[in-house]
Amino acid sequence: MSPAATMAVLLRPSTLLPSSQSTTTSRLRFPVATPLPRCRHGGAGKKSRLLVARRRGRRDRVACLPTKEEEEEEEEVGVAGDGGEEDGDEDGYLAREGEWGVRRMVRVGEEMRRVALVQAEAFHVPVALFNDVFFDFFKAEVLSALIYRVRNSPPDRYACLVAEEVDATSQISEAPFEKIVGVVDCTVQNEADILKNLQGVDEYLYVSGIAVLPSFRRRKVGTALLKACEALALQWRHRFMALRAYEDDDGARGLYSKAGYRVVAKDPGWVTWVGRRRRVLMIKELPIHEHHLEQQ
Repeated sequence: MSPAATMAVLLRPSTLLPSSQSTTTSRLRFPVATPLPRCRHGGAGKKSRLLVARRRGRRDRVACLPTKEEEEEEEEVGVAGDGGEEDGDEDGYLAREGEWGVRRMVRVGEEMRRVALVQAEAFHVPVALFNDVFFDFFKAEVLSALIYRVRNSPPDRYACLVAEEVDATSQISEAPFEKIVGVVDCTVQNEADILKNLQGVDEYLYVSGIAVLPSFRRRKVGTALLKACEALALQWRHRFMALRAYEDDDGARGLYSKAGYRVVAKDPGWVTWVGRRRRVLMIKELPIHEHHLEQQ
């Protein structure tokens, strides 16, 4: 057999597909010319997946049916951002501030990875050696914690809110999730050390993890996030909101003060060893109407 014929036999398509007994990794089971279709869903129902695809202009993605495990998870936990009109205006935004709109995070893999990236960029402390490696580890931990909270929290007890550009001309993008520039976590809590500073309630909305990409700071993203937290607290009928801030962080404390938060106590149980930084507890009381309290 000639060398050319021998090469043709070796390159036949059947030689690229491993048998059922092969230990070759699954990514080699398809020729390079026919990549696997990408699926964009996070266990959500068919209606919510279509709405998300239509809003984001991602009609080129292939719709996927949820697995049995995802359907069971959806019934148990619910899907973030699938609350209909109660989640905000017609675009799903809880609040708008300038060019930013804030909505609940959609439980989609690539969007959750973007949220983890924003938080990692905001909170990672650079190190002298192997900074990229440490950053990747930190980002993976942030993503793991986010997935755990989403999967194990009822939809009316925890929400991750994201701030993104709302300019209609900029919404046409191959990756809309890249418009996310700010993130905040909202959790219903009943910590005794905080409740002793409140009156007439046994729960409150705790705001944490406020993160804005460095290049978008001082552009009202944080203000938009705080407004959305307040809107969510009113939806969930909570009279008080609470957060903690570093005592020496004048910028953050100024932002919270403008949003209506006041310092009520120092946090003696939480002091960082680096620089001996201490946090303070800040509270905001919301003007909830009496008929809201009657429905609690």
